[in-house]
Amino acid sequence: MDTWVMTMMLGVSLFMGSLALMAFLWAVKNGQFDDEEKFLNAAKFDNQEDLNDAVDKEKKREKIKKKDYRPE
Repeated sequence: MDTWVMTMMLGVSLFMGSLALMAFLWAVKNGQFDDEEKFLNAAKFDNQEDLNDAVDKEKKREKIKKKDYRPE
């Protein structure tokens, strides 16, 4: 290969790598990877029914905080 082809390939590779790094750093800065609730809920609950029960319990807790809660 000619040196100009290798130089062009190296330059394009460095440019694309720097774009990927900037995109990754932007995503980290804006919290794109901060989905802690998903991982915590996945560890606590095994199936869809357990998740639905947890959501219902959370809604009841919110109603209690608002003093709107009336037992069923």
